[in-house]
Amino acid sequence: MECGWWTGRVNDDMTLLAAYGALDSAAVSDALDGLDLPPGLGGIGPVWGNRKVVGFAAPVELAPGAPGTSGAHIATSAVDAGGPDDVLVIAAGGRTDVSCWGGLLSLGASLRGVRGVVADGACRDVGEAREAGFPVYARATTPVTARGRLHQVSSGGPVRVGPATVAQGDIVLADETGVAFVPRARGHEVLRDARALARRERAIAEELRGGASLSDAMRDARLAGTEEQR
Repeated sequence: MECGWWTGRVNDDMTLLAAYGALDSAAVSDALDGLDLPPGLGGIGPVWGNRKVVGFAAPVELAPGAPGTSGAHIATSAVDAGGPDDVLVIAAGGRTDVSCWGGLLSLGASLRGVRGVVADGACRDVGEAREAGFPVYARATTPVTARGRLHQVSSGGPVRVGPATVAQGDIVLADETGVAFVPRARGHEVLRDARALARRERAIAEELRGGASLSDAMRDARLAGTEEQR
């Protein structure tokens, strides 16, 4: 659902994030779909609680294997560079047999004020993330360490998560339903369409509560915006 007082074009980063925070991943996914952009992604969900996470992407790419053990641990450079508008996006190829995020990373990110992490892979130390109050979205949980199994390829460069290419500064929205990635250059366009869809769905919900039948109130053409709203 949309908060009604955001009506015009947003002009700064915080207002943009607040506007997206008033939407859900389904509305944003539908807007992406309508603009021929990769839609939202299922299978990545909160490992504790259900707090929605909205922020600007800070991507990290991982790959199998470990070229050495003397360097910094995976994702630590991204955490150190993170700030209060950021959501870390860990591209681990969807692996669920090994963790790509753990408790010390959650603690470090929470102390930096990072908004959360979206991991295309598994995480561990769920209790530590909960204790730190740090939102973690992942495909699975596992106790298996990344040491000797994963290494960091890049931090801050574009990564692939499912069908989407996620670049530094793109908009990330993660909730109980799934995750949506919005290219920063298309942020206002996607926001406009997602708001319109949310308004249509809210109007349908009001009609249903008023006694209208579902088949009369809910029509594909109306949801798509191609039929004039009564």
